[in-house]
Amino acid sequence: MTFLEHTEYNLKCKMCAKFVVLATTGIIFRGNSHHSDRIFKIQKRMIRIITNTGRQDSCHQLYKQLQILPLPSQYIFSLLAFVNKNRGLFLSNSEIHDINTRYNYNVHLPSTNLTLEQKGVLYSESRIYNHLPLNNKILLNDAKHFKSTLRSYLIEHMLYSLDKYYQLRS
Repeated sequence: MTFLEHTEYNLKCKMCAKFVVLATTGIIFRGNSHHSDRIFKIQKRMIRIITNTGRQDSCHQLYKQLQILPLPSQYIFSLLAFVNKNRGLFLSNSEIHDINTRYNYNVHLPSTNLTLEQKGVLYSESRIYNHLPLNNKILLNDAKHFKSTLRSYLIEHMLYSLDKYYQLRS
């Protein structure tokens, strides 16, 4: 790699890093909005610029190769990191009742009929957390290990949408 190529690669990486910071700031509030699709397309374009691939090439393997989370996966990661950091805001099912069930580790979902409330941050976080595999939920008390395991899980599955996340079996 020549000096010019090396400098160009570093410039592209810095540009991507700035984009990641801008795209993920406040992602828990707007990660489920209709604008997130546009931001995701821009993110894919940035990945293609960094790797010098064409417009028609799939980014799926490129994300894995670069160890970068796609925007929907970053949204899931941010929501679950918030749940991890603010565990006191959420009641678990075991705190609601004393019956020992397989859903004891799940967060209690508040009953609501309003779609607006169901698309809200707290409800989304609870629902996404409840779909997390049990071996990840158990790590909730160890923040560092929880985040690294969660990141590995999301990179392994490389999710392009929340629907794909909900289709995964715990």
